[in-house]
Amino acid sequence: MSDSEIAALKAQIRNRPRVTDLAQRRADSDARGRAFGVPQGVTIAPVDAGGVKAEWATPLDADDRRAVLYLHGGGYVIGSCESHRHLSAEIARTAGMRVLTIDYRLAPEHPFPAPVEDTIAAYRFLLGQGLAATDIALAGDSAGGGLVVGAMLAIREAGLPLPGAGWCISPWVDMELTGHSYVDRAEADPMVGRDGIQEMVRHYMGDADLRAPHASPIHGDLRGLPPLLIQVGASETLLDDSLMLARAAGAADVPVELQIWPEMVHIWHIFYPMLGAGRRAIGSGASFLRSTLKGS
Repeated sequence: MSDSEIAALKAQIRNRPRVTDLAQRRADSDARGRAFGVPQGVTIAPVDAGGVKAEWATPLDADDRRAVLYLHGGGYVIGSCESHRHLSAEIARTAGMRVLTIDYRLAPEHPFPAPVEDTIAAYRFLLGQGLAATDIALAGDSAGGGLVVGAMLAIREAGLPLPGAGWCISPWVDMELTGHSYVDRAEADPMVGRDGIQEMVRHYMGDADLRAPHASPIHGDLRGLPPLLIQVGASETLLDDSLMLARAAGAADVPVELQIWPEMVHIWHIFYPMLGAGRRAIGSGASFLRSTLKGS
């Protein structure tokens, strides 16, 4: 049965004015996030996370033994703690654990690998707070979803212990944009188009290798990574990115769960206040976190 909520949301997104100015796009993204507000029972507190601007979302019943490091989406060129505050707070509330969202540096001012470096710095910060690596999850959406896995590879290369889990929401993991879903889902997903993604690649990667594993983790050695949950919408232009990531992880003997949600668009979780499927997807991710992290 067709989901009337997602149909209405798709129409709303299609009616948005198309803005090309990067500063305005950043401002609009933050404004849309702020408009949703923060769920009751969650407090927001700014923090310096190893030199990276960040903020804690802490629910009333937080299990202080566990934490989530959240990496926002936006193609590495837009997005912030503000644009994703309502989502990270809802994840914190639903999972019952603290969520640290970071304002990693954005391109084109700070191209690859700046977001990877900032993620490692924030991860070191969490370890320095006395948390065991197995009590920390990395989670993120879109570019942040790809960064979850790319950062894990960088964390391992830095000689740090790997986190306990990774939750990838609509991950972008292929800077070469080889997925056929850019074509066959072009009309179904008003959130993301290939031309817009190509522009983000230019801003973020510059002259860097598009197959660099920290940017395109499907080309990395994923063996030994912790369990991954991948959630993607069936209508997404980035559907094939999730399929490629699940295949690469599974072939490397990484425990991986792939969920393909009917009719959903790119990062539908962010619309959870108006979308029941968004709330259910967050609930599924929260359950994964609670069951996977040791919390010892």
